[in-house]
Amino acid sequence: MAPLSLIVVGAGDRGTGHARWALRHPDRAQVVAVAEPRPTRRRRFAAEHGIAEAGAVEDWRELAARGRIADAVLICTQDRLHLEPALAFAELGYHIMLEKPMALDEPSCRAIVEAVERAGVILSVGHVLRYTPYTQALKAVLDSGRLGDVVSVQHTEPVGHWHQAHSFVRGNWRRADEATSMLMAKSCHDLDWLQYIVGQPPTRVSSFGRLSHFTPANRPAGAADRCLDCSVESQCAFSAPRFYGERLARGQHGWPLSVVVDEPTGEALEAALRSGPYGRCVYACDNDVVDHQVVSMEFADGATASFTMTGLSRMANRRTTVFATRGELHGDGTTLRIHEFLTGRDEIIDTTPKGDMSAGGGHGGGDAGLMDAFVTAVATGDASLVRSGPHESLLSHLTVLAAERARHAGTVEEVATGS
Repeated sequence: MAPLSLIVVGAGDRGTGHARWALRHPDRAQVVAVAEPRPTRRRRFAAEHGIAEAGAVEDWRELAARGRIADAVLICTQDRLHLEPALAFAELGYHIMLEKPMALDEPSCRAIVEAVERAGVILSVGHVLRYTPYTQALKAVLDSGRLGDVVSVQHTEPVGHWHQAHSFVRGNWRRADEATSMLMAKSCHDLDWLQYIVGQPPTRVSSFGRLSHFTPANRPAGAADRCLDCSVESQCAFSAPRFYGERLARGQHGWPLSVVVDEPTGEALEAALRSGPYGRCVYACDNDVVDHQVVSMEFADGATASFTMTGLSRMANRRTTVFATRGELHGDGTTLRIHEFLTGRDEIIDTTPKGDMSAGGGHGGGDAGLMDAFVTAVATGDASLVRSGPHESLLSHLTVLAAERARHAGTVEEVATGS
């Protein structure tokens, strides 16, 4: 069987990372074209995949105008730029892997679902947490009935102080009006994951959260607008020169350094920190997304879940405790610790993946699992292999939107049906 042909729309870190799966599995998939507006990124991506000049274009519309030139498309643009290419490539008959979030409002999400169903194509949304070995082991325990019925779940996402500063204070997702809410940009993974492991649709949500720390009110005395000009930079936990400079010195040239500079050199980094967004004081940015949030969820069968996102933490794996009628389960992203009430038996299941749970580490095997499932589904025509299909993803996005309504209004909100 010939390898599946792919085009990539958006050659940022996510698009580049997903496409590298094809380089590791050349017998299964091959990238034949790319659309990326940044020349350096576009040239580098094309060279890595052996794409001819005609196949490396600035605007995805140039590829769409050629008709269906590949089997599938990976849409990895910025969050607000998902809807238009998703609709266009669905109409052309492309199977679609769409980075999360699928879109930022309910009408747009529903429009994507309707478009792929009308076209009869496979849609896989990039909810990589569903595809990790850890998640599959955890879900297998719960689905087996060994612990009885799930009654409640406590789930925490420690974003990490430096990840919060990099992405959500200085970076592309710092403002809701330019990107989206923190919950949609980062933690839609988690609300999606909770509905997946509980196995029930959420019905009601409430939420609380705000931007507490990364504000001008917490700016240290003597701090400058940029770290390179700051007299107190050496005493700041969010120092950009130290954070990015240490990674450059260690040869860690992937994410997040790759977001800051196109070329990993000291000169390029200094120039970026001198004039670009990643060199700004975290207390003097234009950010407005929350740095901590909690969401309470009720599911169709009466089970409940509480989710906590905090940007003021060590960057670590998500932590989960599941309380069920016959036992409880504790998970930390790699290891499951199970306790059975009747027998008092304890068991430890190690699911340690090759990479960590960050984007740079492949999300604990989730990135590879997502691509493997999508490519196999398209190659065989079996859409059931995709665990994050249109209706599952629509429901999780509607849950996020309901939680944000609840946070802003101080209400308990019903979750709209995903169908």
